[in-house]
Amino acid sequence: MPAEGNPYITPAPASSKNTMESVKEVLGKWGKKLGETAKKTEDFAGNFWQHLKTGPSFADAALGRVAQGSKVIAEGGYEKIFQQTFDTFPEEQLKKSYACYLSTSAGPVMGTLYLSTAKLAFCSDSPLSYTIVDKIEWSYYKVVIPLRQLRSVNPSISKANPAEKYIQIVSVDNHEFWFMGFLYYDNAVKHLQEASTDSGHFQP
Repeated sequence: MPAEGNPYITPAPASSKNTMESVKEVLGKWGKKLGETAKKTEDFAGNFWQHLKTGPSFADAALGRVAQGSKVIAEGGYEKIFQQTFDTFPEEQLKKSYACYLSTSAGPVMGTLYLSTAKLAFCSDSPLSYTIVDKIEWSYYKVVIPLRQLRSVNPSISKANPAEKYIQIVSVDNHEFWFMGFLYYDNAVKHLQEASTDSGHFQP
């Protein structure tokens, strides 16, 4: 961190840290959204459990997810966070956002994967530390891939543990990114694959 030789990875200076406010409010709102069907609820529960287990600390993952939910509410939704986090075009629109992890050499990084009409972008929920010449720096871990640079989106499920589900993203210049721990895995696969075949003309 930061990764060298990969044009899609860029660190972003950390100016502030997420807060842990409104925990009960966020959990209450999540609970109301879970009951569309028994199948969807069951899938979400399994994915949510796997999401929390993916990180190095179960407790930290749970608190981090609640903190991110609070941030989304406080800042007016994922659309505003996306526009504040990444350089966007005037006509660019956010289509989907997914809580997940990005696999890195230092371990899984919790964050949000954004799909817009122009790009696929990931940003860590919290700043990560790295050392430069004996000095510790803090930076958000960001990945930005223009849709025209997407070559393939490949779902993968562990044979040893079917609860472990992955999505491999491959760029046209053969850079690979592995995402995991999705709360809505099937939905993510569907829309990411559509985006890779539509070459920037993504339809919701």
